[in-house]
Amino acid sequence: MNRLTRRIGDASARRPWVTIGAWVAALALVLPLAGLVGGSFVDDLVAPGSQSERAMELLEDRFPEASGGSAVAVFAVPEGERIDRHRPAVEAAVDRIAEVEHVATVSDPFTVGSVSPDGRISYVQVAFDVPPMEVKPEKIDALNEAIEPVRGDGVVAELGGDAVFINAETPTSGAEAAGLLSALVILVVAFGTIVAALVPIALALVAVAAGLGSIVLLAHATDVSTAAPTIGAMIGLGVGIDYALFIVARCRENRSAGQDNSTALSNAMSSSGAAVLFAGGTVVVAMSALALTGLGFLTSIGLSTSLVVLFAVATALTLLPALLSLLGDRIHKARRHRWLRMRRAKKSENPEQTAWWRFAHRVSGRPWPYLLAGSAVLVTLAIPALRMETGFPDAGNDATSTTHRRAYDLLAEGFGPGFNAPLLVVADLRGPGVDAAGIPELARRVADDPGIASIGEPRFSTAGDTVVLPVLPTTAPADAATSDTLERIRGIIPDNVAVSGLTAMTDDLTRQLTDTLPVFIAAILVVSFLLLMLVFRSVAVPLKAAVMNLLSIGGAYGVVVAVFQWGWLGGLFNLHETMLIASPLPTIFFAVLFGLSMDYEVFLLSRVREEYDATGDPTESVARGMAVTGRVITSAALIMTVVFLSFVANPSPLVKMMGLGLATAIVLDATIVRMVLVPASMALLGRAAWWLPRPLDRRLPRIAVETVESGDAVESNESDDLPPPPKPTPASTARIS
Repeated sequence: MNRLTRRIGDASARRPWVTIGAWVAALALVLPLAGLVGGSFVDDLVAPGSQSERAMELLEDRFPEASGGSAVAVFAVPEGERIDRHRPAVEAAVDRIAEVEHVATVSDPFTVGSVSPDGRISYVQVAFDVPPMEVKPEKIDALNEAIEPVRGDGVVAELGGDAVFINAETPTSGAEAAGLLSALVILVVAFGTIVAALVPIALALVAVAAGLGSIVLLAHATDVSTAAPTIGAMIGLGVGIDYALFIVARCRENRSAGQDNSTALSNAMSSSGAAVLFAGGTVVVAMSALALTGLGFLTSIGLSTSLVVLFAVATALTLLPALLSLLGDRIHKARRHRWLRMRRAKKSENPEQTAWWRFAHRVSGRPWPYLLAGSAVLVTLAIPALRMETGFPDAGNDATSTTHRRAYDLLAEGFGPGFNAPLLVVADLRGPGVDAAGIPELARRVADDPGIASIGEPRFSTAGDTVVLPVLPTTAPADAATSDTLERIRGIIPDNVAVSGLTAMTDDLTRQLTDTLPVFIAAILVVSFLLLMLVFRSVAVPLKAAVMNLLSIGGAYGVVVAVFQWGWLGGLFNLHETMLIASPLPTIFFAVLFGLSMDYEVFLLSRVREEYDATGDPTESVARGMAVTGRVITSAALIMTVVFLSFVANPSPLVKMMGLGLATAIVLDATIVRMVLVPASMALLGRAAWWLPRPLDRRLPRIAVETVESGDAVESNESDDLPPPPKPTPASTARIS
């Protein structure tokens, strides 16, 4: 692998303008093409094989007018007034709504009686002739324009309903730019020169731009979740900066060791470049594993994020060496005071001068107290995760700045919380079970449930073989009581009857995510264990990595539960109410965080293995590995943390959860895990950390970290016993082959 990355880097460095021109051409092709033929983003909220999916397929096949999306135009006046005083303006809005493309039917609130008991709030039910996921944002904008004149008459007018909520665009806060600025400051401090700091930022922006353009093109071929661009940009900015940072730092380290520019760059591409390739591949594997959930919107998030990460790896392996070859010494020269330059130079020559080396030895000297203390902190933070309650976010969880949230609140105020959680009871009259004559009795049995507020008149298809009963529960969509009501109804209906609607669909999604999460976690753990075992030729190292990553991820879960579900420090994050944890997030968190944690694991342990091959001392190798990577990994973690924290300012609670959870996990991983648990556990393991059974060593393919002398690979771990300490070889370098 190191030979591949060296050759790619050398080729890019020899022809820098060709490489840069190729990237410019690629962006010039992808971005305009995405604007011309790219698709729009939709959320496929169907759980395969679920009852709600069966009901929706039946409606689309036999009763398409009942399977279309719906929206609600809500009109309200202040306390003490009545909406019927503005009847002409509201009825004019109804006429304009009826003219919008794909609107099949629209109701007059004063004719059908959809006015609240106090006369303040009314709503217009809008039915589309296409499914809710296919209602384009342009049609939502047209509805907004249709109700706009009513606002001039002193009436509050908002849009809600399934189609509006599903197709709402994710708002942005602009804080992402502040995150990039903070990352630039950290890079300037780390490198001491603005040139070296700007390079990783520029590469990350190129990778994100190319990745987002590719995601838009992917949306032309398949359904892509509305959350995919945000998550892709979040991860892309973090890994894009980090991957470039690791290579630039290694190149500067090689240059400080006396190598000329071309040799320093070539060797950096061979070592850190190979680590970047492997680390990026690990993230891609973790994100692609989202397909194991069987859910379309999670699969699209995994594929979309993988695209951005692949572009981040590609820019680091090609565009970065091209830029570094053009910049020459400007990437290395830092404008610092003389005493600081001398101090840094001494530390680069003598790792024992660094705080990282001293702290690693302190931890190694008393590993058990540090291991137990660090583990106790992570376990304590993870305790709230045991009480995690998940549910699919509804319009009531979105920011009050959105029209669908304001419509949600008005409808709940005027007609009860269950109005926002409509259910559809669908009967297939061709199948055995209830027949047309039994529909009234079925409606009575459903209406008798204590969780049902009302049930509408049955609607029969033209052929008379399908019937739909609209049902309103007494509780809100994300309320646990609504799930209980849904389960009770499904327990009393015959085999030829199914319950659907957005509330039932999202409840089925939550159940499927809960069921598949253990399989998903197990698959990622197994794959990552095998990959790390291949790279480091060790059994203990991948086991240790898996356990420690689980601890840091558990801590992140716990912090998110404490903030969002329990309300701790909610005001700090501009949260005014508690909410359930969005059911897709535990799965997405695990994929993203495990992949990113493995990045730091690979970068640190590849240097530790290099030092172990050179010295044969397991304790000293960890200390030296931390000494040469500590500042870089800390800078990388700080950068990723500020990038993720910038998304906490986003108005969307879903994005807030993502930003806080990712930032927390990175902080825990870079501090407690890398600084405390890794040196403590490696000290306890000793030489056993690098043990691999001889039969396994012979059979596994070699993509391992090896010691290379004079260009020839030296075999290691050739016995069932612990590996003998190799003789120090100062000229040796680590290689991922």
